Amino acid sequence: MKTVVVCGASGYIGQSLLRALESNGVEIRTIGRRGTSDATWSDEQGVADVLSGADLLVNLAGRSVSCRYNKHNADEIFSSRMETTALLGRALARTPQPPSLWANASTGTIYRDARDRPMDEKNGELGMGFSVAVARAWEHELFSAPTPVRKVALRMSIVLGAGGGAINPFVNLARIGFGGRMGDGRQMFSWIHISDVVRSVIHIYEHPEISGPVNIASPYPVTNTDMMLMVRAKLGRQYGFPTPVWMLEFGARIIRTEAELVTKSRWVSPGVLADSGFQYQFPTLESALEQIAQETPRGLLPVTLG
Repeated sequence: MKTVVVCGASGYIGQSLLRALESNGVEIRTIGRRGTSDATWSDEQGVADVLSGADLLVNLAGRSVSCRYNKHNADEIFSSRMETTALLGRALARTPQPPSLWANASTGTIYRDARDRPMDEKNGELGMGFSVAVARAWEHELFSAPTPVRKVALRMSIVLGAGGGAINPFVNLARIGFGGRMGDGRQMFSWIHISDVVRSVIHIYEHPEISGPVNIASPYPVTNTDMMLMVRAKLGRQYGFPTPVWMLEFGARIIRTEAELVTKSRWVSPGVLADSGFQYQFPTLESALEQIAQETPRGLLPVTLG
């Protein structure tokens, strides 16, 4: 791998991917909204030129889902994913030397609320609601694009890593004593360390037999109760008051987000990664939190939603 094109490079996952690739001597080209990128979304031919001759395209572009799902935000969440993915499909179709792999972000929340069994790529059942509708439309835009390159939808679970911060309220609640279970606490918390996100993208590139949806998740999810217990342990808190659903919904309105991000049970199983021999650097939540605590000042545990 010599050249990689990254869209949405300014985000937490994009920045981590860039640092890892550049440290290994990979040339990076970027596509974004700003003029500092090698191509902007307003210039389709420029996008095609940037894609030509690259080995890998990774598209992470999309507005954050950590917000209230009012009409304005919902429209932006939807359009920021569909329009960029559609444009990449058109640009790839006119690129004389397209990359061999197009890895496009998706989300593990595409599956239903699962409390009875894990959801893998073969037997997972898709859910309902706004978030699922966005994910399904996003993947349809990817796989229906008329281009001959190999395509993978990265169904990412919640991404943890030092320097993130999208769901820091979890940590802050634990610090002030409200670090108990959220809701009934039995909802599954599927997650992955940022280092393993980067390594999984490289792994997929190096395994040409992999295509279609790929669950990017640790093989060891935990319940919300156990997750909060581990967070409290790293913060030195023995007890945390539980947060009932009504309080979560009230608090979500105040901080302008959705309680679903906490209450939905995401039980994502990485079947494709497991079958292809992927080796995790941080397979357990305890090992991931330990690394994050070591890398973050004052023992904070920032995380970001993928």
